[in-house]
Amino acid sequence: MSLSDKMSIVGVGATAQGKLAGRTSLDLGLEAFRLALDDAGLKKNDVDGILTMPGTTSPEGSLHYIRFGEAAGIDPRYTASLTMGGGTAGALLHMAAMAIEAGMATTVACVFGDAAKSGGSRFARASGSDIGWGLWGMMGAAANSALAAERHMHEFGTTSRQLAEVAVACRKHASMNPDAVMREPITIEDHQASRFIVRPLRLLDCCLISDGGVCFIVTSTDRAKDRRKKPVLVSGMGQGYTTRHLENPDWWYVSHQKAALADAFKMAGATPRDIDVAQLYDNFTISVLLWLEHAGFCKKGESGSFVEGGRIQLGGELPVNTAGGNLSESYMEGWLHIVEGVRQMRGECGERQVKDAEQCLVTGRGMALNCANATILKRQ
Repeated sequence: MSLSDKMSIVGVGATAQGKLAGRTSLDLGLEAFRLALDDAGLKKNDVDGILTMPGTTSPEGSLHYIRFGEAAGIDPRYTASLTMGGGTAGALLHMAAMAIEAGMATTVACVFGDAAKSGGSRFARASGSDIGWGLWGMMGAAANSALAAERHMHEFGTTSRQLAEVAVACRKHASMNPDAVMREPITIEDHQASRFIVRPLRLLDCCLISDGGVCFIVTSTDRAKDRRKKPVLVSGMGQGYTTRHLENPDWWYVSHQKAALADAFKMAGATPRDIDVAQLYDNFTISVLLWLEHAGFCKKGESGSFVEGGRIQLGGELPVNTAGGNLSESYMEGWLHIVEGVRQMRGECGERQVKDAEQCLVTGRGMALNCANATILKRQ
């Protein structure tokens, strides 16, 4: 049985972002939870499900849901913690929808908080499933995506200046977002002048590291009718995974993302032409190019030329990451992509609002490029 349009997001909350000295992952998550409750017009006792993602600075690890529930003063009917990197927010949204449909909860809060910026480097580790990856320099997530970027350039003639189009678009959108960390506009030349991190990826190809908290609240569309703000329908959902890495010659192209998108479009009864705005997980600029191809906005190998000429900027054919994304708004591992999708569907984005937007695609990916998900949000 399809869950299309049967579930809705009724509240979102996000704290300040950036470097927040003295804050902890727990108190940032709690603040975001309170903000989401207020956004939805709910009280904490209305929430009977809690799903969390432990931050990189969360000492509880997989027991994070217990500590959060204790601090929030909630004994949930349904709860869990999950860690899938940038794929976690979408996966928890889908879990919340399934739990509500199964009658295991009525209203589920999905929560993330982290102090990764002020808590020191948490991402400089071997980036893969085998300890040997680190021995030959495969350190940090940038190394994985650098391989993908290099291969895409070799196969299809993609250029660094085309990657720059993604960075410039995200920064342009962040300049219109008062809550974004990086708001100073950049040019393609600025991108080209930035130093290499892992060739061919430059500094401005890479996401931020940030402190902050994010929460969104899910309930059935029937229950959502009397909430403070108009609910946003969860119209389509899809997930895709692979357990293989370099032993698969096509691993760099992360084709399981295409499977996740296909399922989301099928559930929503939608096509790429129906999408008015997209929040595409952008840990690196190359990620956006791959999403565009996998979703069918352009053919395989043509995403480099697709992003030229402002096509993914506000006012273009497909506005992407309208709050600035991981590259310029803040790095909340994809959680803010869902928040921006909801706000776009509500028409709350002011200067960066996509006029008459009715459907928004949100994607997430994580770990060593092994998990992916896609969600289509729809204006009610």
